[in-house]
Amino acid sequence: MHFMIFAFALYFVPAIVAAARHTHNATAILLINIFFGWTVIGWFAALLMAICSAPYYVYYARRGW
Repeated sequence: MHFMIFAFALYFVPAIVAAARHTHNATAILLINIFFGWTVIGWFAALLMAICSAPYYVYYARRGW
């Protein structure tokens, strides 16, 4: 049972990395991971996209001094 949980988490590593880095294309990486992750090339492509994508920063306006 623990192996199944580990394998499931390992399969979604690219999506987890993209979500943790707050990339702008995290949804696309998740979809690539779901549909093409079962191929080794698709999994590595999603992981590469997750690592190389620029994080999405939210800048908040500062009020007052």
